[in-house]
Amino acid sequence: MSMLKSGFLVSALLSGQAFANLPAAAVKDLMQASDRYRGGLVVGVTWNINITSVEDGDSTTSQYTVRAKGVNALAECTKPARCKGEVVLFNNRNLWFLKAGVKKPVAISARQRLSGQAANGDIASTNYARDYDAVFEKEENVNGVPAYVLMLKAKDKSVTYDKIRYWISKNRKLALKAEFLTLQGELFKSATFDYKNTLLSGGKQIPFVSGMIITDAAFPKNVTTINYESPREEAHDDSIFNINNVAR
Repeated sequence: MSMLKSGFLVSALLSGQAFANLPAAAVKDLMQASDRYRGGLVVGVTWNINITSVEDGDSTTSQYTVRAKGVNALAECTKPARCKGEVVLFNNRNLWFLKAGVKKPVAISARQRLSGQAANGDIASTNYARDYDAVFEKEENVNGVPAYVLMLKAKDKSVTYDKIRYWISKNRKLALKAEFLTLQGELFKSATFDYKNTLLSGGKQIPFVSGMIITDAAFPKNVTTINYESPREEAHDDSIFNINNVAR
């Protein structure tokens, strides 16, 4: 081995930048597994969420019941009383908003704010494996947990974020952390995930997300906390995600 190559290898090892990589198939598997633990089940899953947002010192709360199946989801507001019955329908990549007194559903964007730092897409759009192209960046520990760091780039402008830097645990394939970036790669908010829930799926208990904390990068005191409660696998009929049925 030449002096140049030897020196390069030593430098790489010392800097932790050895020639580690993940093949595309392994990256895809990580993405699909992490989606599953955040609600991306083919059969269907239902959960309740409580959203607490602190913006410029003011606090607001809301609650939703979410029913999801594959690429579709239906989120219905249960609190506060003035918003009870409002519905956000995720029909593939199309989003619709419906409420009493409005005759026609209104098309909305996954990127629009729902509450505080939480966008519409944050409450139910868990199909990162479908919506983003992912490449391996590096390995890194998150609070002592070894993780793979992936860079996600949106396949379509209709998805919630243009780019995401995504930390997935090596052993359990759980999404631990995310940085949401602009097209130019600038950080504008970040999120951490927790998994205190379990869900019976296919006869096995699997971990399921229990919390997502989203923080504004420019104003760190502006924080939205999403708590996930009572997740259960349910075989939802496709008809409940049909806009014509929901709008009646």
